[in-house]
Amino acid sequence: MRFRDVRIAALAPALPERVVTSEELEQRLSPVYEALRLRVGRLELMSGIRERRFWDPGTLPSDASIAAARRALGEAGIDPARIGLVVHSAVCRDFMEPATATVVHAALGLAHHCAAFDLSNACLGFAHAMTVAAGQIERGDLEAALVVAGEDGGPLVEATIEQLLGAESVGKAELKRAFASLTIGSGGAAAVLCHADLAPDGARLRGGLLRAATEHNHLCRGDRVEGASGPLMETDSEALLVAGCALAAETWPRFLEELEWSASDVDRIVTHQVGVAHRRALLGSIGVDPQLDWPTVEVLGNIGSVSLPATYALAREAGHIVAGQRVALLGIGSGLQCLMLGVEV
Repeated sequence: MRFRDVRIAALAPALPERVVTSEELEQRLSPVYEALRLRVGRLELMSGIRERRFWDPGTLPSDASIAAARRALGEAGIDPARIGLVVHSAVCRDFMEPATATVVHAALGLAHHCAAFDLSNACLGFAHAMTVAAGQIERGDLEAALVVAGEDGGPLVEATIEQLLGAESVGKAELKRAFASLTIGSGGAAAVLCHADLAPDGARLRGGLLRAATEHNHLCRGDRVEGASGPLMETDSEALLVAGCALAAETWPRFLEELEWSASDVDRIVTHQVGVAHRRALLGSIGVDPQLDWPTVEVLGNIGSVSLPATYALAREAGHIVAGQRVALLGIGSGLQCLMLGVEV
């Protein structure tokens, strides 16, 4: 996919204030660790995640999305009346029906002509929603769109700990399948996309390319489970890592060809943040210097669909990404799909 006239007028994160360390989570699991003769520190050692953030109890996904959206709209300087679409793209939603996007729409006072719907695609949701909005802008269907996501990993982590502590016995295999759930964090993100006429100096969304390997859809699955206080997820982390890196290696050269870039044209990389081993393997699989990347997983954990856009925004705030650079956004989500987007800042 290629876009000529789409600009990212603003992209803003929203992060909780409450910090929870990996050591804190492991201390709560001490009965399981003692039974398996494991030492506290294993979670950080294997994932690289020292801490993550959680919203206060009662915070809804829409609350996080609205906070990020208010900031993004303020930075974009675009009249909200010109927004013709709002997409809520998180794994988490306020409820099954109606769309969480309608809550965001109402809270922001968006116009009656502005459509609102949810798009859920695991950790790839935000990036995928950007391409949907960009396509409509490129066709001239609308002037501007708002893509938002609010992820709340707290209930998943709490339910995982409760399940492990409540089981009659937990072996290393069961702990291993639950391990990825303990790396999850919380956060929000919002992007204002628009036609170049509205933000001529905005970052240009050049386009991107998607590849799917859905034969691996069984490697990570989460759902509500009867009797559990929150959702639960089982992940074959090792197999998912191997399959994901193979898919990224297949996608990367096709992505560069689609945008008519060479690898040397890419000034900065932003990856979906899963863990330090995943980051190292991913960048190695496509032959990219880790210095081009901006890691956040050590202090934010895996924030699902929010991970990629929030990391991009934080990299810009830190000055790692500056005007004139070409940036590759490397999105990947269980299922398994890989979507890479190119941005000219």
